[in-house]
Amino acid sequence: MSSNRKPSGISEMRKYLAEPSPSLVWLASGMPNPSCSPFARPPSGSATALSSNSAGTSWRPGCSTDRRRVHPPGPAAEGHDPPETTVLRAGVVLCSRYSLRCPLLLPSFPSIPPFLPFFPPVPPFLPPILPSFPSISPSLAPLTPKFVVVSADERGMCPLSLRKGLERAAQDGGPVPKVMYLVPNACNPTGTTMDEARRREIYSIASEYDLIILEDDPYYFLQYDDQEPLPPSFLRLDTDGRVLRFDSFSKIFSAGLRVGYVTGPTPLLERMTWHMQASVLCPPGITQVMVSELLRKWGDEGFNKHIAKLREFYRAQRDTMLQAAEKHLAGLCEWTVPKGGIFLWFKGMRNLARLVREELALQKES
Repeated sequence: MSSNRKPSGISEMRKYLAEPSPSLVWLASGMPNPSCSPFARPPSGSATALSSNSAGTSWRPGCSTDRRRVHPPGPAAEGHDPPETTVLRAGVVLCSRYSLRCPLLLPSFPSIPPFLPFFPPVPPFLPPILPSFPSISPSLAPLTPKFVVVSADERGMCPLSLRKGLERAAQDGGPVPKVMYLVPNACNPTGTTMDEARRREIYSIASEYDLIILEDDPYYFLQYDDQEPLPPSFLRLDTDGRVLRFDSFSKIFSAGLRVGYVTGPTPLLERMTWHMQASVLCPPGITQVMVSELLRKWGDEGFNKHIAKLREFYRAQRDTMLQAAEKHLAGLCEWTVPKGGIFLWFKGMRNLARLVREELALQKES
C-alpha cells in the first residue's frame, strides 16, 4: 500500500511560500483565519479553567448524554465528554432517525479513508465532483479506488452527471459503486452550496443505486445568509440509514485541532469505533478537553455569538475578494458568488498555461 502513496498537492505547493517570488499572488489553500480562534484570545479575556477530572471523562458506547461516566485517564475512541450544545446537535436534532447517543470525536476528513475498507474485497468507488478537494486522491491512493468523476455547476454536484457516471460503471460489468463522498455546503474548492431540491435529487439517486453517502460538512456554520433557513443536512433527508455525517471544529475554532464528530447509523459507527481502537486510539486528549470545556463554558448563547462573529468576518472577506475580482479579473475569469465558507473558485482561460509559457519565453528572449 505504501508504494501507492502520492504527495499532497496542497502541501507541495506550500514549499513555494518559503521563498516566494515578489510577483506571486497566493490564493490557496483556504486556511481559516487565525484571528478567529477563541483559543488564541478568549472572547471573555480570561482563560478557561479545566476541572480536575476533565481528562478522565469520556463517553461509553451506548450511553446517552445523561449517563456520562468518569473513567481513569486514558484514550477513548468515543471522545472526551462533550456538552450537548448547539454544535453537537446541529447534524442530529434535525433528524429523528439518529440520536446523539454515540458520536465519535474524530478529525473530519481523515476519518473518512479508514471507513472505506468496510467494503472488501471490492476496491471502493467514490464519485467525487470535479474539481474536488485536493487531499482526496493522495489520501485514498493506498486503497487503489476507482473514481467515478462527477461534474458540478453553480448548485454543486450535478445529478445528471452522477447518474450517467453510475450507469457507465454498471455497464462496464465490473463492481458497482458503493460509496459517495460529497461536501454539500461551501464545497472545497468550488465554494458551491447545494439547495434542498438538489440534495433531494442526489439522495434519490444514491437510494436507487444503494450508495452510502459520506456527508463531509465542515463549513455548515460558515453560511452567510442569516435571513434564509439553512438547507437540510443529508442526514435529515435520510430514510434508508445510508448517511454518515462528518463535522469538524477546525473551521470554527482552530485549524489543526484534529477533533470532529460523526453521526449516523449505529452499525457503521460501531465499526468506526473499533477501527479507532485498533489504530490511532483517539484524537488528542488535550484538544478534546479544550473543545469540551470551551463549549461547556459558552453554552448555546456563547457558541451562537461566536458563530455570528465568524459569519460576519468571512462575509466581509468574501465581499472584499469579490470586489478585487471584479476590478482585476472581469472578462478574464468566471466565478459564482459563494454563499458560505472560505473558497472562491475562478474559471479561467483554457490555454492559460500555454500563454504563461509563451510570455516567459518572450521575457527570456528580451
